[in-house]
Amino acid sequence: MAGRGYDHLFKLLLIGDSGVGKSSLLLRFADNTFSSSFVTTIGVDFRVRTVVLGGLRLRLQVWDTAGQERFRTITSTYYRNAHGVIVVYDVTNPDSFVSVKRWMHEIAENCDSVCKVLVGNKVEDPSHRQVPAADARRFSAQLGLRHFETSAKDNINVEEMFAAVAGQVLKAKMAAQAIREGRGPGVVCVGTSKKKLGPPRKCC
Repeated sequence: MAGRGYDHLFKLLLIGDSGVGKSSLLLRFADNTFSSSFVTTIGVDFRVRTVVLGGLRLRLQVWDTAGQERFRTITSTYYRNAHGVIVVYDVTNPDSFVSVKRWMHEIAENCDSVCKVLVGNKVEDPSHRQVPAADARRFSAQLGLRHFETSAKDNINVEEMFAAVAGQVLKAKMAAQAIREGRGPGVVCVGTSKKKLGPPRKCC
């Protein structure tokens, strides 16, 4: 793949309720832009960006899925072959945080093994926060997930979050390759937890 300008191609999904800022996170990461006049995503959109991590060029194909229930049958097909999933909630909307459990269940139904992180978006205005950071950290720890708080509007922690996801996916792929080559046990990426298991399979 190096001849194509990258060493690895990874598919990442942004999922979560409608209005949590998935599209804003995608455009901030891919284009370094922000707009407060986004319309609701219908179906799926995606952007591509290449990042360098550990001396390797990683081409990240980031898919932004619609959060509305009526689009669930459309977006479920996009779990196929995913390497990482970013579960997003809105820190100003407690209902979106409650929905995280449902989204985690959906991931489990559609993916055998995939790297996941939990992201609380829209932290730019602390006066509107309704989901305490401590509560989200405890919840993510229970799930074995790494937790981030971001602001697509003010460009807070967006680069760091995507870099962390890419790093998790790369580590999982290297572990799987080591197993195939008989170079020792690998680890399956389930959030930040590590379980000694057999070779991890791609999503779906």
